[in-house]
Amino acid sequence: MAPGARPSFGVARPMKGGDGKPAKDVPPPGGEQFPPLPGEDAAAAPAQSKPNKDDAMTRLTDRANAVMEGTAEIGGFEASVHKIKEQVLPRLLERVDPEAASTLSKEELSEEFRPIIMEVLAELKVTLNRREQFALEKVLIDELLGFGPLEELLNDPEISDIMVNGPDQTYIEKGGKLVIAPIRFRDEQHLFQIAQRIVNQVGRRVDQTTPLADARLKDGSRVNVIVPPLSLKGTAISIRKFSEKPITIDMLKGFGSMSDQMATALKIAGACRFNVVISGGTGSGKTTMLNALSKMIDPGERVLTIEDAAELRLQQPHWLPLETRPPNLEGQGAITIGDLVKNALRMRPDRIILGEIRGAECFDLLAAMNTGHDGSMCTLHANSPRECLGRMENMILMGDIKIPKEAISRQIAESVDLIVQVKRLRDGSRRTTNITEVIGMEGDVIVTQELFKFEYLDESEDGKIVGEYRASGLRPYTLEKARMFGFDQAYLEACL
Repeated sequence: MAPGARPSFGVARPMKGGDGKPAKDVPPPGGEQFPPLPGEDAAAAPAQSKPNKDDAMTRLTDRANAVMEGTAEIGGFEASVHKIKEQVLPRLLERVDPEAASTLSKEELSEEFRPIIMEVLAELKVTLNRREQFALEKVLIDELLGFGPLEELLNDPEISDIMVNGPDQTYIEKGGKLVIAPIRFRDEQHLFQIAQRIVNQVGRRVDQTTPLADARLKDGSRVNVIVPPLSLKGTAISIRKFSEKPITIDMLKGFGSMSDQMATALKIAGACRFNVVISGGTGSGKTTMLNALSKMIDPGERVLTIEDAAELRLQQPHWLPLETRPPNLEGQGAITIGDLVKNALRMRPDRIILGEIRGAECFDLLAAMNTGHDGSMCTLHANSPRECLGRMENMILMGDIKIPKEAISRQIAESVDLIVQVKRLRDGSRRTTNITEVIGMEGDVIVTQELFKFEYLDESEDGKIVGEYRASGLRPYTLEKARMFGFDQAYLEACL
């Protein structure tokens, strides 16, 4: 090359290793600073920049080809104990007076049964060790005094829902996910007897003439029973368990169900006697939210709750629960939610709380909210705050009330202050997704204002939904109500 001459620039070629293949550490075309644009060179683009379409399609294919298991296999120790129970139970019933047994507690009955069980086992020539003997005693006492195989599930604090779909299939909800339970009933008759035992405890009945029943257990858990011919797989029992420890708004905040600001706003709403409607789907946590809000009610206020099957467990000293009554065999004597609301107005309540509104009783609730019972609350099924208002209008129109739709909308707008939307997301978590104010009417449309919203962002590697609670930064319309109780500044700061 001549001195001072500029070097000629050739075409850059990738470096090759000793085996003739490109070296692994060669930077992509354009260098690290200027990577290829999407679609410019698909081969050179890094793998993670491609949309994860293949993975989504693989999951769809796996689900389409999966073989679903509908029953749980019970084996080992439990199976052997249940087999012995089937042999012992008939002989035990021959030796026991059922009326006398029903007067004893489980502990006393266990003491009385022990020698009789040993006698029956000796007759059957069955030898058990200490562990098997205790397990057999428990199973037999659950069968005679309790709810049979359900007792084990009812005593597990981690289980929130129990769904029995006939004698051979039972599902439970743990941590927001449904899994099959390792229990089985002897036959359809065995399951039907347990369903009758649950329903009879609250003075209701279930049989072929009344195949549907709502009931509750002693701990407040809600029970629904549906029997053949309506249920084709056999008797179906759905139990919604409630936590023994009362859940507060602070606990919900700790579970990640809402932000600090939302918790403050809801506490003020409960304390300042806002009329609140809690909206959400099945199992989304509406009743839990209502129980938590009730903690903020002044202990000096008289609170009446009205429900079809009493499941609310208010945390107030002056609380009177009322429950509806279904019709008798002749179709007479039914007491509806509407009847109880009218009667409640004569009982000097400060607040009237309806467990769940499903029909024309919605009008009675609005009447309560409009007749000086500020701070009334209820729950209903809806997917969003806007749908909640639409459902309230439709439920009133379902009744025989001859009122124009515009008047109904106006009454809803004047009565309801706040709509709290709760949802159970697909990862099993329960979130407060919206807190919305009802402002008033504009023409024939109800005007609302969103104070808080949950924004979905992403999903973590372990399948948990990641999101953010955002305040809209708007001045709340209900600020005047909060000012009457001295919470206006705190309420304004929470919403901005």
